[in-house]
Amino acid sequence: MASALITRRCSVAPMMGCTDPHARYFLRLCSRHTLLYTEMVPAQAVWHGRGERLLAYNSEEHSVAVQFGGSDPLQLAYCARMAEVHGYDEINLNVGCPSERVQAGRFGACLMAEPGLVAELVTAMRQATALPVTVKTRIGIDQQDGYAALAEFVECVANAGCRTFIVHARKAWLKGLSPKENRTRPPLRYDRVHQLKRDFPELEIVLNGGLRTLEQAEEQLAFVDGVMLGREAYRNPYLLAKADAQLFNDPRPVPTRHELVQAYLPYIERQLAAGVRLSGMTRHLLGLFQGRPGARAWRSHLSVGVARSGAGVEVIEQALRLVPRELESGAVFA
Repeated sequence: MASALITRRCSVAPMMGCTDPHARYFLRLCSRHTLLYTEMVPAQAVWHGRGERLLAYNSEEHSVAVQFGGSDPLQLAYCARMAEVHGYDEINLNVGCPSERVQAGRFGACLMAEPGLVAELVTAMRQATALPVTVKTRIGIDQQDGYAALAEFVECVANAGCRTFIVHARKAWLKGLSPKENRTRPPLRYDRVHQLKRDFPELEIVLNGGLRTLEQAEEQLAFVDGVMLGREAYRNPYLLAKADAQLFNDPRPVPTRHELVQAYLPYIERQLAAGVRLSGMTRHLLGLFQGRPGARAWRSHLSVGVARSGAGVEVIEQALRLVPRELESGAVFA
């Protein structure tokens, strides 16, 4: 069942190849309160019968939102119904991905040029589900990068009933830059996102892009309703372990890295018994000890060990012994 209460004060961005169910299970161990997003799920794939596999997740992940990519109202309405049946907490529409493959399907960031269509998509999804329907977008595309165009886009889509906009504070170049370059090359314009909140105080505005520390996130929360962490939360997942106390005022002890690994092991054992490859789960752990003594040995042992035939959780336990133990925080997972 979907959770009745969602807080977007802090969330982890949908990232292709990163935020799969295994990663989300581990990130939930790190943070009780941070909202998690799936990888982008193509609406067309769900429409053509692959929904059961693509929408599978662990009940422990709540609160968790599913992000769809598409531009067909009928397909997205169907996806919205499927998401509700599966118990997701939120449905998000991707209007931010700049990849040429996504553009070829007429969705992602290129939809910023068609606010009327985005409004139609939001309307179709809202009519199909009682779940919140949100939009993740950029501040602009190509030469359509002025604030006026952004405000017009938001106003049009808000009139269709969207109350939450997650805004990557960079414009997207649809031609000439790769998706990776589009995450770093166009300059960040946090001021544009701040202005959106001032001009649309009734909307929930979440800022995404370039945030590397919880201190930076806290600074932005003075101007917007929420922050979304991207690659940094994946490269350095322990960042989220500190988010509960720092961003959500949760007084419970912050789990240590060793405790988090130990809490993840039973999940890995269950997945191995179901035929899941060990490497598909351990790859989400590589950055856990970033900046700590033994981090290189940890990464090396995991990377080599999981390739051995019949490798199991003992590979992780061996790698864990290569990293000095931190001061235990207490029975966090009791």
